[in-house]
Amino acid sequence: MEKRELTCIGCPMGCQLTVSMENGEVLEVAGNTCPKGDIYARKEVVNPTRIVTSTIRITGGDKERVSVKTASDIPKDKIFDVMKDIDAAVVSAPAHIGDVLIEDVAGTGVSVIATREIAAV
Repeated sequence: MEKRELTCIGCPMGCQLTVSMENGEVLEVAGNTCPKGDIYARKEVVNPTRIVTSTIRITGGDKERVSVKTASDIPKDKIFDVMKDIDAAVVSAPAHIGDVLIEDVAGTGVSVIATREIAAV
């Protein structure tokens, strides 16, 4: 039986989790003080995902960059591909919170959205 130790990021408690696995299947999660820990641990050991936050260059705006994030989590192994697409992107002002600035980033099926208002000048 394989055991993995994790620190939960599901809530501010930061519980120390122990995940017991066999043949790639989760048998038990221990150490969590809330249900979010169990959910986080099971997902993290089988299919880890992350939300990516960054900035994109913007032209014609009152700022040079607009803050962005992925609209939902992406597979952890796609982070560098997502960042390449974000780094290469240039958008035109204005930008509004929630605007889709990149669709299907790095082939993940997830959009990159603005998280700040940028006015056109």
